[in-house]
Amino acid sequence: MFSISKDFSFAASHQLNGLPDGHQCGRLHGHGYVVRVTLTSDRLDSYGFVLDYGALAPFGAWINGNLDHRHLNDVLPVQPSAELMAEFLHRVLTKEVAIPPGVRVTVGVSETPKTWATYDG
Repeated sequence: MFSISKDFSFAASHQLNGLPDGHQCGRLHGHGYVVRVTLTSDRLDSYGFVLDYGALAPFGAWINGNLDHRHLNDVLPVQPSAELMAEFLHRVLTKEVAIPPGVRVTVGVSETPKTWATYDG
């Protein structure tokens, strides 16, 4: 198997609703997010790529235009937990980028240097 990964970053605020009183994530706060796209395939294209990294540019543009320096509760159709964001961003990626047949897509979201939530579609 071959895998490539590319990281995208943005800064944003959010607040998770419905948590118990006093939970730190229930308060308005912000993060320096990292979104990691990993593409995996058992074969390469004629250039020797899983996918040209440049093909991911529309996804990066979408993140910059829709998420960077925003309040995520106002712009996302889901509760902005890292897990639900990973699933949502997976859907965005597959709409914005032509993924070749047989290529598996994984999207991870990190809110801190020590935490990751990942969605495999």
